[in-house]
Amino acid sequence: MTEIVLVRHGETVWHAENRYTGRSDVPLSARGREQAAALARWAATAGLDAVVTSPSPRARDTAEAAAKAAGHVAEVDPRLVEVDFGAGDGLTREEMAARFPAERDAFLARPATQPLPGGEPGRDAVARAMPVLREVGSAHPDGRVLVVAHQTLIRLLLCELLGIPLDDYRRVFPRVGGAARTVVRPAPAGPAALLAYNVPSV
Repeated sequence: MTEIVLVRHGETVWHAENRYTGRSDVPLSARGREQAAALARWAATAGLDAVVTSPSPRARDTAEAAAKAAGHVAEVDPRLVEVDFGAGDGLTREEMAARFPAERDAFLARPATQPLPGGEPGRDAVARAMPVLREVGSAHPDGRVLVVAHQTLIRLLLCELLGIPLDDYRRVFPRVGGAARTVVRPAPAGPAALLAYNVPSV
């Protein structure tokens, strides 16, 4: 079965400040570039069959370094963009509480169905991104594929793959670090196998 290596892009300034980063184009920080370089060193000997990435610049910059090291060209798939946080984009939780407290609390309690104002429900993000993983599995049935995406999307996808309620993604998977590797092996039926979680590149 296919081994899918899910990787969050390297750190950005907003992430260092605990700001929600959805569709905004925030570049990698100096630490994020170091993380991407470390991921590339891992990728050089990882036996990857393909690299697929979100189109967001922070993800592409992370993925393209790894793809080059592995002798591939990164495939860009728009379905791998981060969850749209709407009016919460660029804000901390505290800033959201000051601006739209009821909506923020609903989002924290039920993210699968209750988005931030103008944002995307978690279940909709899963519905658009899961086909990418299925297509990767079909194209590389016994291979290893690197998929570079975003923290919230990755945690939601892990819940979907493992049969965990989407609303529990923060509790079960509290964090995915910059350029950290999480490895899953999807099954033809039933939950996937989780082979590694949040393994740092540096």
